[in-house]
Amino acid sequence: MKTRFPFYASLIAFVLYSCKTVNTSSTVVKDDGKITVTFVQINDVYEIAPMQGGKVGGVARVATLKKQELAKNPNTIMVMGGDFLSPSVYNSLKHEGKRIRGKQMVESLNAAGLDLAVFGNHEFDIKEDELQDRINESTFKWIASNTFHQTKSSVAPFVKTNSSGKEAFPETYIMDVQDKDGTKAKIGFIGLTLPFNKADYVSYTDELEVAEKLYNQLKLSCDAVVAITHLAVEQDSVLARRVPGLALIMGGHEHDMQFKKVGDIYITKAHANAKSAYVNYLTIDVKNKTTSVVPELRMIDAEITEDPATALVVKKWMDIGEKNYEALGFNAQRVIREGGEPLDGREEMIRSGKTNLTRIAVAAMEKAAPTADVVLLNSGSIRVDDILQMPITEYDIIRTLPYGGSIMEVDMKGSLLIKTLEAGRNNVGSGGFLQYSSAVNYNPETKVWSLKNSPIIPTKSYHVALADFLMTGGEANMSFLNKDNPDIIKIYPTPTSSADLRSDSRLAIIKYMAELGK
Repeated sequence: MKTRFPFYASLIAFVLYSCKTVNTSSTVVKDDGKITVTFVQINDVYEIAPMQGGKVGGVARVATLKKQELAKNPNTIMVMGGDFLSPSVYNSLKHEGKRIRGKQMVESLNAAGLDLAVFGNHEFDIKEDELQDRINESTFKWIASNTFHQTKSSVAPFVKTNSSGKEAFPETYIMDVQDKDGTKAKIGFIGLTLPFNKADYVSYTDELEVAEKLYNQLKLSCDAVVAITHLAVEQDSVLARRVPGLALIMGGHEHDMQFKKVGDIYITKAHANAKSAYVNYLTIDVKNKTTSVVPELRMIDAEITEDPATALVVKKWMDIGEKNYEALGFNAQRVIREGGEPLDGREEMIRSGKTNLTRIAVAAMEKAAPTADVVLLNSGSIRVDDILQMPITEYDIIRTLPYGGSIMEVDMKGSLLIKTLEAGRNNVGSGGFLQYSSAVNYNPETKVWSLKNSPIIPTKSYHVALADFLMTGGEANMSFLNKDNPDIIKIYPTPTSSADLRSDSRLAIIKYMAELGK
């Protein structure tokens, strides 16, 4: 027995050691040379809270979507394709003595976990110092490949300044990622903005030339190069053809969702106001030096719960907004129209013709100024760029015309009225395209403008009610339309009391719509 015990003991020890070896080796995950990165993409977001009675959108829901994707893949990145600081209903409101100017968006997106952003053209709607404040408040990273800060003495990158110091916006950004099996990869980012807004503090370089140059630099050290853009989809398509090695283009600018594939490159743009998000799964095969993308459009609706921390920030700003609206004579949450057809406020429609929304706006101004022969409204006053779904609240009208403005009344010669109408007609496609009374018509064959089926007489005086902005001479191709024009015969006092609907065109539209809904 003594001689056999060591043998059995040795045999047992060997078996136990073998089992241990097998178990240990089974827990080791072999590096497969592939890594997947998840992008949660939003763009053109001006509303922090859910819309359509809470049915769609909401930054707090986007925050939840990111957390859900993070739980599946720690390499999850939220990106913003531009246009989120302006235009916004908040931009005309005040908090702590200052115009809000996108502050609510930055704080909400910080809470939601935004990682990367590019400028949209509307970021430059606000003043230089206001934009700088928003940049400094942001906790996410900005990429600006073709957009630079124009100062009196030089052109330089925009700079974020906070307690950590100063950080210049990079033309490119390289992110290192690693998954649980040990695969490592480098992703290069390019950020492009269309040179639409010519604010005097911004300078642009050619977006396509820059993209090609920077891609050629990044491809030498990166496993994939991604473009985050705020370009027209046609430009994105040109970019895809010009730089076919890009792994993905995530864009903004269009508001009605875009999805294209040019060559091997997907171009994705979500619905505006976070009514949807694109979740793009980018897989990088490091060994074979290839990439593939699986894009998924996710609707942001009531099926997604709100992230509590982000929802608190949203509520804070909604409460601030409510107090401002009350001071201006609005009851933001009041429903003014329960049902009916949706109202079309899309820029592509209102800047080239009439829609049911513009007809209501003009009719409301006519009712507020009943002695006017003609009503004029510049399409750029309507900034919602969306189709308003029922029910309609006062807030929907506030956000539709975020700048507000009074209804001015003037007497002008027919010659000036014709000149103004003609300039508006030629402004097709821009905010200077005019909406006007249904009694006004233009005959393209005779090139004659008429009012109530009679030609407008150049020497005759006409009583005109119009958006006050039009009288500043600031609208496109209408610098002649100002208080000093000798063809302005009389300017009537502008009401300032909210009891007079002419003090704010939104009050007039709200009252008119509420009466329609009865």
